[in-house]
Amino acid sequence: MKPFGALEWGIALRYLRSRRREAFISVISTLSLIGIALGVATLIIVMAVMNGFRAELFNKILGVSGHILLQPLDGPLTDYREVADRIAAIDGVVRAIPFVEGQALVSGPVGNSGTIVRGISPEDFQKLDFVSGRLLFGSAENFGKEKGAIIGSRLARALGVTVGDVITLISPDGAVTPFGVTPRTDNYPIQAIFEIGMSEYDASFIYLPLERAQLYFNKEGTVSAIEVYAEDPDAVDELRVAIDAAAGRPLYLIDWRQRNQTFFSALVVERNVMFIILTLIILVAALNVVSGMTMLVKEKTRDIAIMRTIGASRGSVLRVFLIVGLSIGVVGTIIGFFLGTLVALNIEAIRQGISRLLNTELFSPELYFLSQMPADMDSSETAAVVIMALILSLLATIYPAWKAAKTDPVDALKAE
Repeated sequence: MKPFGALEWGIALRYLRSRRREAFISVISTLSLIGIALGVATLIIVMAVMNGFRAELFNKILGVSGHILLQPLDGPLTDYREVADRIAAIDGVVRAIPFVEGQALVSGPVGNSGTIVRGISPEDFQKLDFVSGRLLFGSAENFGKEKGAIIGSRLARALGVTVGDVITLISPDGAVTPFGVTPRTDNYPIQAIFEIGMSEYDASFIYLPLERAQLYFNKEGTVSAIEVYAEDPDAVDELRVAIDAAAGRPLYLIDWRQRNQTFFSALVVERNVMFIILTLIILVAALNVVSGMTMLVKEKTRDIAIMRTIGASRGSVLRVFLIVGLSIGVVGTIIGFFLGTLVALNIEAIRQGISRLLNTELFSPELYFLSQMPADMDSSETAAVVIMALILSLLATIYPAWKAAKTDPVDALKAE
């Protein structure tokens, strides 16, 4: 008899079909199959969402904030343009952008809010395509030519303003008078409204032309820092020495990993913990396979004894029950794979549908930073989930199948 031959498959498939006296065993097998399918699907979906969440935050944070931040150590950055040009010429550097940054209170017709005001030259703003390429309303064509500001979409909604309206910026660092420091107040028409898709930026950032921001924050002729964008974010360590040499002056360098270390480390820990927790779902389903198979072996003791009596080997009996158990695991894994893939690829549409149905917001941008639920399926991770489910199913099947193969036909028939 060939291993996993037609006879063994026929017997195994017959055992998988439910009979009235074996209905309870069939229910356990069905629940095991459903449990494996849901475990695999849930794990695929959660891993895809966690990967998408990290990738989206990574792209958005680094798309706006840059990969390396350079701050002066020995005095104000008055030669910022020359320093930026020398750094931008380094192989592996995409661009170097000087900027002025400060905090202010912004006021509109229907509200006010704290904001981060960033001054950047019109030429550098056009290079910052992560912002300049995501303008919802208005245009950056006159940015720097006329007095005006570009603000985030969520901030615009909070203030009740649109393109052409005027906002008021109030900064505590104003002019020094005999009576003390007076707050600086200035009005700016809105030239454009951007939407990056990350609430932290859309709700708090305002861009001004560099010269006007320098004037507003009393930084004429200098900037706060220079942001460097690299071709490869993971290669920032190799760029440090070249940047130090090209700068020609002492600078404090801090890269994106140091600036966001706590945040990205928390994402990694959360992702690993979620993987372990959700793997327990598959493990519980696999244990149900053990119990169902053990009950099936006990129920089929007489059949096993007859098979052994007419010449079936222990190996044949072992393979019959391996087919039974693995069929549950394989079918459950395949169903879970297709279900998880389907949901992961349509997660945002599903979220919107559930939100409309329940009339609630399932994925709050203020809480999760992103305006859409991302999903990024990694083929190697998905394959690992599928292989893990199949291995657990095999391990759950081995012991009951071994017990069936060890059944002594004489003792079994005596018991009958």
